[in-house]
Amino acid sequence: MQNVVVYIGPSLDLKSAKEILPDAEYLPPVKRGDVSAAAAGAKILVIIDGVFFQNEAVAHREILQAMKSGVKVFGSSSMGALRASELDTLGMIGVGKIYEQYKSGEIIADDEVGLVYDKETGVSLSDPMVNIRASFSKAVTCGVIDSEEEASLIKTCKSIYYPDRTYKKVVKDSNLPDEKKSALLSWLKTNSVDQKKLDAVLCLETVKDFI
Repeated sequence: MQNVVVYIGPSLDLKSAKEILPDAEYLPPVKRGDVSAAAAGAKILVIIDGVFFQNEAVAHREILQAMKSGVKVFGSSSMGALRASELDTLGMIGVGKIYEQYKSGEIIADDEVGLVYDKETGVSLSDPMVNIRASFSKAVTCGVIDSEEEASLIKTCKSIYYPDRTYKKVVKDSNLPDEKKSALLSWLKTNSVDQKKLDAVLCLETVKDFI
């Protein structure tokens, strides 16, 4: 296998990732300077998760320099989807629904993919808005809520600071009737959509096919 470096965190657990690309090198969420350091020895870089604070986020310039040196760079799910939507016309390869949402302008803010997680276990402590959007859209399709209720829930979600976003808080803070809140929360326990995970899996499978 070509030298593949994957930056991954809460979007996809390491065990699942290794089942797709067992020989890749897996590193923590990308931060500024990481791509420049890895580009010298890698032929393929896969950016899934990354640090979002402005002074630490991976820079466009270092991704462009890596691609200029011949490295193929794929992006998906989180920071990867965001950077791919900004650099795909220059050669970065975007994969997945979240990338497509950023590319189309359906979503534009960094906080859509932002979350907090336990750095020791990798377990998410909040729910990213892209997942919440996908889950509420599915709830409409399944007849659990209607489109007006979906719009109201999204508005409520957007008003909550991203580290505090959870399905429970969004539904609790919404103006849905109590009976509908209980029904929705019950449905979400087994039907919520992890779009970031779905996109991460698709991205790694895409890289596997590319290789």
